[in-house]
Amino acid sequence: MKIKSRRTFFKTTFLSTLVMVTANNTLFASITPLQTLAVVQKDLFPKEMITQANAYAYVSLVFKHSRVSAQDKQFLRNGTKWLHEEAVAKYNKVYTNLSPQERQDTLKSIANTSWGETWIKTVLSYIMEAVLGDPLYGVNKDEFGWKWLNHKTGSPRPKEMYL
Repeated sequence: MKIKSRRTFFKTTFLSTLVMVTANNTLFASITPLQTLAVVQKDLFPKEMITQANAYAYVSLVFKHSRVSAQDKQFLRNGTKWLHEEAVAKYNKVYTNLSPQERQDTLKSIANTSWGETWIKTVLSYIMEAVLGDPLYGVNKDEFGWKWLNHKTGSPRPKEMYL
């Protein structure tokens, strides 16, 4: 029983893991990857869609789920750290403390790197899963994303969550 509890503890501690952003031995901020991803999601996609899709909660689910590889989860966490480091290098502030225009400039800057392009595509993929996913997963409230695209769902729809 202790092993199961310990494993559960380690699987979920990433939520409380802080990204420590430093430059020249100065601590700029301690922020969780999920807090950063919430801001990034709103910078990459219309805020109303992110809210209606419940994209923030979906990424939380992705981080907790056993079917998502540890490597994928680590890449998302590392990406938030690298994003903050880029923001500090450019503006001497962490990403979440930048103005909307500075955040856009930072995203454009990292998009020109191989890791940044891949990281942004990954974040956008999770956003699209939330926007277009079945409401069964706690996303796409009131089928908002489907209505946005005038999408007609197929049958049968899932009866239980796969994730």
